[in-house]
Amino acid sequence: MNRLPALLLALVLGACATTVKKSNLEALKPTVERFHQAVRWKDFQSAARIIVPERRKDFQKARLKLNDDKDLSVTDYEIEDVKLSDDGLRATVQSRIQWMRLPSASERTAIVTSEFIYRNGTWLLESQDDGPFEGELPAP
Repeated sequence: MNRLPALLLALVLGACATTVKKSNLEALKPTVERFHQAVRWKDFQSAARIIVPERRKDFQKARLKLNDDKDLSVTDYEIEDVKLSDDGLRATVQSRIQWMRLPSASERTAIVTSEFIYRNGTWLLESQDDGPFEGELPAP
């Protein structure tokens, strides 16, 4: 008889974990879209707010140093794949991003892997490989 309450508790906790994971995934896509749109429209201040706080300042400094408000053009992006961790607190997002940075007139395309972390009720970009910000947001 003592097993019944334990079984019910396990079922409720399992359901809660599934609900949290699903709600986290539903909140992730708009965050990824906002980041891509912000950099596409050169709104680097808004993009920086989506980055983990400990990397925001360096991201903003790099935009100024590289003159990205004038020289960087993100021409297209598409989210291709999203993988959520078992606990629902980390996500790996693969996006195809096209951009060019002056003085080059050649458009570049890369499959960019972005790592997002769910922190304090919000998805934040923690790291990113390749793309126009290659080397600026290295994996921890």
